[in-house]
Amino acid sequence: MANGTTSSFANSILNPQVTDSVSTTNATVIGQSPATAMGSLYQTVGNSVAMAAANAVYAQQQANVTYQTASTIAVAHLVSGT
Repeated sequence: MANGTTSSFANSILNPQVTDSVSTTNATVIGQSPATAMGSLYQTVGNSVAMAAANAVYAQQQANVTYQTASTIAVAHLVSGT
């Protein structure tokens, strides 16, 4: 190529089957992109909602333990008279 010759690819004619295959693949990828993006979004939102529900359950369990402890201490003070 340094001696002034050109690439054999530049002089060849592209096979129409190859260009059709590449065009079809590009159209398929572009056509499926919105569905793939929405699927990913739905999975992310679903995971976020599940984590929020799990955190709410955990917070409620911890609050119930705290309420029970406070009630127990209050009853103990009432019974002991202090």
